[in-house]
Amino acid sequence: MSAESSETWTARQPVSGPGVLDHATASLAEADRLMTICNACRYCEGLCAVFPAMERRRVFTDGDLDFLANLCHNCGACLYDCQYAPPHEFAVTVPANLAELRAETWARYAWPAQLAAAFARNALVTTLAIVVAVAAFVTAIGVSMGSSFLEVHTGPGAFYDVVPHAVIVLVFIAALGYGLAALSISLRRYWRAIGGGALRWRDLAGAGRSASTLEYLDGGGVGCMNTDERPTDTRRRYHHLTYYGFALCLASTTLAAVLDTGFGSEAPYAWYHPVVVLGAAGGFGLIVGPIGLLAAKHNRDPDLSDAASRPMELSFLVLLLLLAVTGFGVLVLRATAAMPLLLAVHLGVVFAFFVTIPYGKFVHGFYRYLALVRDRQERTAT
Repeated sequence: MSAESSETWTARQPVSGPGVLDHATASLAEADRLMTICNACRYCEGLCAVFPAMERRRVFTDGDLDFLANLCHNCGACLYDCQYAPPHEFAVTVPANLAELRAETWARYAWPAQLAAAFARNALVTTLAIVVAVAAFVTAIGVSMGSSFLEVHTGPGAFYDVVPHAVIVLVFIAALGYGLAALSISLRRYWRAIGGGALRWRDLAGAGRSASTLEYLDGGGVGCMNTDERPTDTRRRYHHLTYYGFALCLASTTLAAVLDTGFGSEAPYAWYHPVVVLGAAGGFGLIVGPIGLLAAKHNRDPDLSDAASRPMELSFLVLLLLLAVTGFGVLVLRATAAMPLLLAVHLGVVFAFFVTIPYGKFVHGFYRYLALVRDRQERTAT
């Protein structure tokens, strides 16, 4: 899409009139306009789950539009297939509008509401969280260890020479507990707003399959659009590397906690130990995946995304990269005098990640999953 066409659609004002509901924001009103046009056309109904879900509606409430926005995987196919895309006077630009509305949705349902503004300033919030957390951990650990902060620590329990086990448990359970609690309340609000019903295993499992395979990031089977109308699977592959890399790192951390708490087997572990193998594989995915996504975002057609959300997306990918890089630093240099400093930095990054979970791009996976569950509920009810 040309710069001229982009200016054409962004300059349009949402319309109102008979049959058009009043909406809370301009983004919702514009989404209503676009979905009404798309519902009359239906050319794109085979591209993803959004358009069949749209066809089950004749009017669009705020909750309906929030549901459709998070059901969208932003493959971009509908923009290039649309006969009403700019420079047509209808200026139908579904991917960009739903991307804008997704970010708006996350802030709308955030808890506590006073922190919803963190979405709009996410890059700054994330940067400050990382800087403050890393500085606090380095300072606290350095002061508590004294001269031994610069010494070599090896053998079972070496990490606990740097940070006592009880401190790690208390600090990180508190940080993660807050993050998950705030996210859970937000998701509950969203679920109610989109009309979600009682949860059934078949819907949860079906949505899980769709999410884990990125079923709807294929443009209806041909692939995801990125720089132009030629489809590729590049973004899908990098999403998979990032998603499964994170899952492997989580599995590694969980296994280490079980072995430590339940069996008294303390880290660090040998290179061939399952904890290390899982963590290394996950770390690889969390480096290659985000780097690939950063490159894809840099080259992507701007008419496929929301410019205002770009800093939040970039800060999230950079945070994942920092998690992996600092974790690898601890792994590779754990038998050197650099380990205490690297561990302090890594723990600071992990802490920053935990406390920013409810207020950044990380939430998109949870909202999208619930949208997929809701979609399954609707399809099986008809």
